[in-house]
Amino acid sequence: MTATRIVIADDQPAIRHGFRLILDAQPDMQVVGEAGDGETAVGLARRLQPDVLLADVRMPRMDGLEVVRRLAGETKVIVVTTFDLDEYVHAALRDGACGFLLKRAGPALLVEAVRAAMAGDALISPSITVRLLDQLGRPDADEPEEPLTEREIELARLVARGSTNAEIAEQLFISAGTVKTHVANIQRKLGARNRVEIAAWMWDSGRMARPKG
Repeated sequence: MTATRIVIADDQPAIRHGFRLILDAQPDMQVVGEAGDGETAVGLARRLQPDVLLADVRMPRMDGLEVVRRLAGETKVIVVTTFDLDEYVHAALRDGACGFLLKRAGPALLVEAVRAAMAGDALISPSITVRLLDQLGRPDADEPEEPLTEREIELARLVARGSTNAEIAEQLFISAGTVKTHVANIQRKLGARNRVEIAAWMWDSGRMARPKG
């Protein structure tokens, strides 16, 4: 099995070290480079051609959002930041980021975000997902031509609540691989690009109560 090659870009050495420990511990991942600023990150990405680049937002010389724009179509970039600001989330996703995580999300979500990016999905920190529904949700949630099965509706409800694949697998007593297959089928049926759009469809179709506040 070929390992996913990763570059970490963050201006804090301790953060880079922590992420490296988490990712290098995975049998299917390898950190191949580190950068302390955005300009170096872009240079490393173009020289090393990693599969995934993790980029902080606030870095010297070039911020993470500009890194996303520069590497669009070249490298899968996941934004990992301390700052939970809508303007950052919207800009990153609009310009092609393959995920948006908060640093406090924990190691399991970091690993899952890398795997999701490699699978063509965009994983977003659960705490951000519900807040994005109104902005990214479609106003008319038409029923898909190929209806979702009861199992897929059950799984989509958990996605809408911000559950990770591992958490869904545990709750439904199925394998993570089966969850991944279900999510792919749901996206195909709904024409959804990512988990946020699955969640938006669930809310807008009336299958879940709107969050208050």
